[in-house]
Amino acid sequence: MLNFLLRRLAHALATLFGITLLIFALFHWVGGNPVLRLVGKSATPEEIARLTHRMGFDRPFWVQYFDYLGDLVRFDFGRSWETKQGIGEMLADGIGPSLSLALPAFAIATVVALTVALVAALYRDRWPDRLLVTLAVAGMSLSVLAFIIGAQYVFAFQAGWFPISGWEPGVRGLPFLMLPIAIWVAASVGSAVRFYRAVFLEEMRKEYVITARAKGLAWPRILSRHVLPNAMIPVLTHLVMELPMLFTGSLLLENFFGIPGLGNMSISAINASDLPVIQTMTFIGALLYLGANILGDVLYAVVDPRVRVG
Repeated sequence: MLNFLLRRLAHALATLFGITLLIFALFHWVGGNPVLRLVGKSATPEEIARLTHRMGFDRPFWVQYFDYLGDLVRFDFGRSWETKQGIGEMLADGIGPSLSLALPAFAIATVVALTVALVAALYRDRWPDRLLVTLAVAGMSLSVLAFIIGAQYVFAFQAGWFPISGWEPGVRGLPFLMLPIAIWVAASVGSAVRFYRAVFLEEMRKEYVITARAKGLAWPRILSRHVLPNAMIPVLTHLVMELPMLFTGSLLLENFFGIPGLGNMSISAINASDLPVIQTMTFIGALLYLGANILGDVLYAVVDPRVRVG
């Protein structure tokens, strides 16, 4: 297991090196001259040249890239061009609001999706299954934006049950988070139910389930004690791939509900062409994706002894 982890870490480091090179090249070549965004179109050539030299953009590409790598190793992400604030401070300020929305929404959506998928698989090809699948497809067919606008208008504006936007830390912020969490669950549970249902149905067709049923075991016991544990590999794959999104939060939800998280910060950076912030968020997303892959491999060995033996 240790040798496997070391190989995976080495592969991840090589991949991360390639990702940083790609990110740096794209943001510095494809995005055009970043100095022009800072000084404006009316700047004189002398002003452009002076700022280019001060920011080090006139140095060779590889020198700039290795300086960028050194900053990443020291977790020095630089400063925002728009707010002049350190990006590390911006990340520290935004992670709390993002996780306060993402963690409970992710947990609730996972429990709801697994439960609904088990019920649909248990009553396959009967009216409960058809009803749940229809609702799941309907949820998948609507965009997050439709959920947000509709829920804000009906439940916040018309009914007045929730604040339309805002955020506060601690328990005082719960009223601001309840509607965004409900929208997150409603928008994400449909696709998860379809996926989990297919996984459970495939598992229920295997011989050990038929044998357990022939011995007289009830379906609820078979599903909870046998089907669900044996289906954990694809379930974990689906869950682990969603973990990186918890850090960055939901771009639209945070923006529409005024939650000062990392998703809202990313939207503001894109609108302002704030290159250092966009570059940092892209790098962190790639880093978290690689970490989630390694975590998934470890969890496979934990839940399935056959993986450890292999």
